[in-house]
Amino acid sequence: MTIYVCRHGRTEANASGLLLGRANPPLDQVGAQQAAQIAAALPAGARVISSPLRRCVQTAEAYGPEVEVNDALIELDYGDFDLTSMSEIPRETMNEWRSDPDFTPPNGESLQQLANRVEAFLDELSKSAGDQDVAIFSHVSPIKASVAWALGVDIGISWRSHVAQASMSIIEVGMRGPSLHAFNRIDHLS
Repeated sequence: MTIYVCRHGRTEANASGLLLGRANPPLDQVGAQQAAQIAAALPAGARVISSPLRRCVQTAEAYGPEVEVNDALIELDYGDFDLTSMSEIPRETMNEWRSDPDFTPPNGESLQQLANRVEAFLDELSKSAGDQDVAIFSHVSPIKASVAWALGVDIGISWRSHVAQASMSIIEVGMRGPSLHAFNRIDHLS
């Protein structure tokens, strides 16, 4: 089985450099174009699973109308930091967040909590999907957690990786488990 892990297209909040967790804006015009480009790059016939947030569902619908929604793929809950710039977060808070996967933003969710839900989802998917390819449409943090799952490493790698808008990462799942075959591909974007 191949899992194509895709980030949603751009929103106005993304273009403005804001943390975008559980807020639910639609794709902007660039994001809609990116959704069409990523849809064209995916193989035909994959099962489609999306975060419930509008920006992901819209990106997934560009690929095909039969979109399963799964809450495990929703973005990190940034709590009080949602829709703020990272530069607005105090330096000492950022240092703690970067060094402790159990750090929880005020009224939010920790990276470890996110990793636990994404790993459980991927473990179940890898058992139940058989040979069918799957296209997942999600967000930065769940994608980083998917990569950590494929590599068998700690979620702490999330601070050392970048996931571009409308990018695609590819995970192969075989008899020996998952392995990362591509990360943060954007060659389909013009």
